[in-house]
Amino acid sequence: MSILTHDEILKSIEKGEIKIEPFTPNAIGPASVDLRLDRKFRVFKKLHKVYNVVEEANYEEVTDYIEVDDQFLLLPGESVLGITMEKISLAPDICGWLEGRSRFARIGLAVHVTAGFMQPGISNQQVLEINNSSPIAMALFPGTFICQFIFQRCIGSAVYKGRFANQYKP
Repeated sequence: MSILTHDEILKSIEKGEIKIEPFTPNAIGPASVDLRLDRKFRVFKKLHKVYNVVEEANYEEVTDYIEVDDQFLLLPGESVLGITMEKISLAPDICGWLEGRSRFARIGLAVHVTAGFMQPGISNQQVLEINNSSPIAMALFPGTFICQFIFQRCIGSAVYKGRFANQYKP
């Protein structure tokens, strides 16, 4: 499997193997595409009980959905689910990795904590598992290029049809 560089990403977009909606051409870097934070979030409830981490675990049971107009305040030690503005659609022979950006990691913001692998054939917005590991409150602004998507060509092809195949909310 190979990582796609800037020119290969552009070629794959032209061929329709990669679709990014809305597409911002200047968001393409040397080997990734920067994605923006949307205004939709899922905030964790302050539950006073133990939540069982089992296969049937459902994030909707422990979070509330909100939309913000201008910013979201993330306090030290807090986590929130966000989502990208961009919808990514991949051909069955392209997969990818969602990663944070170093400029934000250096101030203590983890933009995508876990589950960074994106399956071939997806067509959805990407949920972000955001965590403030710093000792300071941080204001998150919709429209900020907050993470990056790294594209990789697969050997063979497949299409993801799992639980989160059509996500458009965090």
